[in-house]
Amino acid sequence: MRYPDWIWHNGAIKPWAEATTHVMAHAVHYGSSVFEGIRSYETPDGPAIFRLTDHNRRLLASARIYDMAMPYGLEQLNAACHEVLKANALSKAYLRPVAFRGLGGFGLSADTPTDVAVAAWQMGAYLGDDVLERGIDACVSSWQRFAPNTIPAGAKAGGNYLSGQLVAREARRLGFGEGIALASTGLLSEGAGENLFLVFDGALHTTPVSAALLNGITRNTLMTLARDHGIAVVERDLPREYLYLCDELFMCGTAAEITPIRSVDGRQVGTGQAGPVTRRMQELFFGLFDGRTPDKHGWLERV
Repeated sequence: MRYPDWIWHNGAIKPWAEATTHVMAHAVHYGSSVFEGIRSYETPDGPAIFRLTDHNRRLLASARIYDMAMPYGLEQLNAACHEVLKANALSKAYLRPVAFRGLGGFGLSADTPTDVAVAAWQMGAYLGDDVLERGIDACVSSWQRFAPNTIPAGAKAGGNYLSGQLVAREARRLGFGEGIALASTGLLSEGAGENLFLVFDGALHTTPVSAALLNGITRNTLMTLARDHGIAVVERDLPREYLYLCDELFMCGTAAEITPIRSVDGRQVGTGQAGPVTRRMQELFFGLFDGRTPDKHGWLERV
């Protein structure tokens, strides 16, 4: 990829190549980082960042779970996201705020400074060209999610994503577009880095946050939009075989947006293409950015 010219790093905009850390930084060895993925979109009123404050609140919450001291507050983090977009003259972009334990003492409980950076770059569909239209083929991974009271799934932490890497890389190796993970209970959890929605009789069904998943902001957005427009939402435990029985199936996330799933483990889902409820959710979601869906919840923050 072509890297952007500028990045926000520890309080200042600097050239991309100068935002470095030491190889002995705590995060390199122990995965001690928390981060967010945020998108900005072009809208009829100019570029806007989607749910910026909600994302950075979750960043601070993730840091709190891991007892990581944050040198910047919510307003400073929000301002940094605006700064890096403007510095790189970006309107439609993906933003990555990240905080991590830097160089200091050694050992798991060592006290170290917390470094913070915000990057922004152009990014299309996360799972490949045209997937928002055509959908993907998915598989259930042989790797399960972590059990309760082991690693906190509610934190968006770098170390948590070692699990997602195993799920995603196994899926790619087997020729699938993405992997789906089960919880330690054997029930459905989520995708490698996306939440799941199954459609039965026109209603959205999704797994609960107790199923070792991140409570996604896109997930929350879709649940809210669905209820606003008369689509029933059911949050419940779901067994694996429901992936093969549902009428429609899709993944969602900031990077993945709303990606239809046309088959699981070689079994066709519904008609093998995005169904009417999936398409309706895509219309409502992307309508926030082209003006078709009113932003009545104040999710868009102008750049």
